[in-house]
Amino acid sequence: MSNIRIRKVRAILTAPAGINLIVVKVETNEPELYGLGCATFAYRELAVKCMVEDYLDPLLVGRDPADIEELWQLMNNNSYWRNGPVENNAISGVDMALWDIKGKMAKMPVYDLMGGKCRQAAAVYRHASGSTLEEVEESVRKWMDQKVRHIRVQWGMYGGKASGLNTPPGSSAGSYYCPDQYVRNTVKLMEHIRTNIGDEIELLHDTHERIPAIQAVQLAKEMEKFRLFFLEDILSPEQSSWFEMVRKNCTTPIAMGELFNNPKEWDYLIANRLIDFIRVHITQIGGVTPARKLAVLCEAFGVRTAWHGPGDVSPVGHMGNVHLDLACHNFGIQEWAGINDVLHEVFPGSPELKDGYAYANDKPGWGMDLNEELAAKYPCENKVTTWTQTRLPDGSLHTP
Repeated sequence: MSNIRIRKVRAILTAPAGINLIVVKVETNEPELYGLGCATFAYRELAVKCMVEDYLDPLLVGRDPADIEELWQLMNNNSYWRNGPVENNAISGVDMALWDIKGKMAKMPVYDLMGGKCRQAAAVYRHASGSTLEEVEESVRKWMDQKVRHIRVQWGMYGGKASGLNTPPGSSAGSYYCPDQYVRNTVKLMEHIRTNIGDEIELLHDTHERIPAIQAVQLAKEMEKFRLFFLEDILSPEQSSWFEMVRKNCTTPIAMGELFNNPKEWDYLIANRLIDFIRVHITQIGGVTPARKLAVLCEAFGVRTAWHGPGDVSPVGHMGNVHLDLACHNFGIQEWAGINDVLHEVFPGSPELKDGYAYANDKPGWGMDLNEELAAKYPCENKVTTWTQTRLPDGSLHTP
């Protein structure tokens, strides 16, 4: 047992790119030894901050930061009820910070603590979208020019490009779309891209759980002829039993897990080989500790990793993804929304992108820092989230 103890656990809220980010800083009784972790739940940031500072800080102060597994179990069980997104994100922030501290104490990058590199960098996929087929094609070619070979294509983003909707007067405001239009247009999109660009790139598509379950089965069958790298989130977690029908009807690779919080949401799908890629948001399941275990489980069943990497993940979270990508043999692909210059300035040492690959540095821990003075210049904005207010043509709400 070391003499190092946790002195303070706090949440830092910042939005350098206009998206709310939450970073947890775990300080120790050695002033220069601290760790950073991602706890980003962009749409409930104040709830996560409360969980970190009002509940986890008093629980953890005085404990040994080296006992990562012990502390993860303690945080997970202490509230009695488990596996909620607010608590999981708060736990993730602490968990990742403890791995950062462990790496600094060992003078090793976190990927070395996990057994070392399986590869030198992580292949990424980028997002190509547009309001017309020509705009999507142009976006695809832009990424190809940057040597990206895995590209997610969306015509009109999630739910597609809706037109001519007959919505009853007085219906509530929201993000309206038509599932039938979306499915038809997605087929047209894939036909256009394959016809005009060919087979030299790997295509991906995110359905974002926007269509009824039986249409999800139909869409997966339609996508088979376009040879996708994967089709993502065709069903909501509540409808995952439908994956058996998908598997029986086509060989389109399936990615799933962005909304998962609870191990019972993924264990059956993995053990029965009903998905091909696990897509969890690692902060949403409690951090690097459970994500590493999940990757090992997936490897036993031939499922590859494709951790969630959108804009509402902090650079610390992206670094956690990349370290897992480097260390896990069953890595598949890494989503990459991008880290702009302002984020690099606020988070020095962030992972770098070059020729379609994300690179971590070789410094101890995560190898990165947070400029708190600069971060304070970009405060979070606590407002009602509108993009998740998704509605069908008749005005009824649907999962986002």
